[in-house]
Parts: sequence; C-alpha cells; structure tokens
Amino acid sequence: MASAPSASVEAHLDTPQGRCALTYEPLNVQAIIQAVADDGAGATAVFIGTTRDSFKGERTHLTRLDYQAYSKLAIKTMADILRDAHSRYTRSQHEPADSGVSHANAVIRSAVHHRLGTVPVGEPSIVIAVSSPHRKEAFMACELILEEVKLKAQIWKREFYEGEREEDAEWKANVGH
Repeated sequence: MASAPSASVEAHLDTPQGRCALTYEPLNVQAIIQAVADDGAGATAVFIGTTRDSFKGERTHLTRLDYQAYSKLAIKTMADILRDAHSRYTRSQHEPADSGVSHANAVIRSAVHHRLGTVPVGEPSIVIAVSSPHRKEAFMACELILEEVKLKAQIWKREFYEGEREEDAEWKANVGH
C-alpha cells in the first residue's frame, strides 16, 4: 500500500509585503536580509530563532527539533501575518499625524522563513527580517510577526532529548518559548 503524501512540504509565497517560506534547507540569513533591502529603509530588524539545548535556564540535553507544517495553510497564514504587520504600522511615529504629508507605510518589506524537518542545536529554525524607514517600526513589526507566527501558523515541533528513545519524543505546538 502506498503511503499518503505528506502535508509538510516546502512552500514559498511572495506578496506585495514580502516573502514567506517553509523549507527543509538551512536558512540563509544574509539572503533573507537582502530580500527586504530597500533604499528607503533606514533600519532592518532581524530575528534569528535557533534551536537551543536549554529551557527556562536549565540544560535539557535537547539534541534536535523536528518541524512539520500543514504547509498549504501555514504559508497562507504567514502571508496574512505579514499583511497585518504592514497594515498595523501605516505611519512612522516620527511623523506627526497632522503633518499633512503623505508617506509610504512605516514598514517597507518583510520576510519570514521557517525550517521544516530536523534542526540541530545551534541552527536557525526561523528568520524574520523587516525593513522600515525607522528602527522602532522595524523592531515592532519584527516582534509582531514572530509572536503571530508562533501563535497562528500551522507548524509543530517534536523535541528529541539525549538518552530518550525516538518514539518517546512528543509533538508540541510551536508556541511559547
């Protein structure tokens, strides 16, 4: 009997706001940063989430994480999150509301790339980059995208610990820490 195709497949989606990607390949941080580059950007905020071997300050002897996604839905959710971040920050706080000057959005371009499959300790599992004319909006949008992806995207992780049998590793929602 043939096995069912996996729903956890690579996916990429380009939108006017930026790029979303789910990939089994290692994340190329410099390429992701370059994807949001713009001559009008005075700031680029970047978040790199890496697999760590500790939890709440204690060594756990985590050896790796495995990520799976319902990719068809997760990539659309990620794109919705980028759209929301761009619409939320429509004006820089450096410009008075009554200035009468019409400017482009306070967020220029964003990217969120998430690994699928096995991610060893020390390697990035998510990279988010946001360009903006000013740093505050870049930081705020970057954090919003991170928290919303962790909360809403259909991505799950399985934690593997030293000395634990592989079949005992548990799947967890990709939220929290």
